[in-house]
Amino acid sequence: MNTTQPVRSEFERQILRVQRDLLRMGALVENSCVLARDALCDRDLDAAQKLKSQDKQVDQFYRQIELDCMQLFSLHSSADADLRRVGAFIQMVRDLERIGDYAKDLGDVAIKLFPYPVHPLMGRIQTMLDRCRSMVAMSLLALSNLDAQSGLEIKQKDDAIDSDYEEIYDLLAHQTNLVGSVEPTVLLVLAIRYMERIADHATNIGKRVAYIVTGERT
Repeated sequence: MNTTQPVRSEFERQILRVQRDLLRMGALVENSCVLARDALCDRDLDAAQKLKSQDKQVDQFYRQIELDCMQLFSLHSSADADLRRVGAFIQMVRDLERIGDYAKDLGDVAIKLFPYPVHPLMGRIQTMLDRCRSMVAMSLLALSNLDAQSGLEIKQKDDAIDSDYEEIYDLLAHQTNLVGSVEPTVLLVLAIRYMERIADHATNIGKRVAYIVTGERT
């Protein structure tokens, strides 16, 4: 009796479920980036509070998807493409979890900034955060379509984020009209660092999509 086909069908069913759950987790993480923008740039305290509970949901997805990937490995698929996809999923779920953490960190920064006036550089910071959010959305679309080319194109967006980081950091570090507490400056330096890391993890997801499709690491 040939049992290969039933095992193969079960593997395909489970791997599609994991991909679906990754996208559901990704949608939650992308929404966390939206909440972080609302908290930091629009001074929305409610958005900052929502980030804390939403991060717990992200962590639940993280734990479940890792367990599901371990289960997939136990099915002993011999195809290299299958193993690539499961391995990439394990790495992606970690990238998404870290993006969620950084979005929550941005909410924490926003709460600490509420007592202070809006910083003159907030417009530049908002642009950087919008670019980061766009990169997360692009990485999820690449994953949904398993589109290697779109996944690799995210790196070009990351170069712009790196430039944003360097320029804003330089402006924050060399303020000549600083009056009162330095806390807002320190917090904004942390904020742009968190954004830079969000962009890095979105870039990683894009690269992992390309690896699933092509089998080549970039």
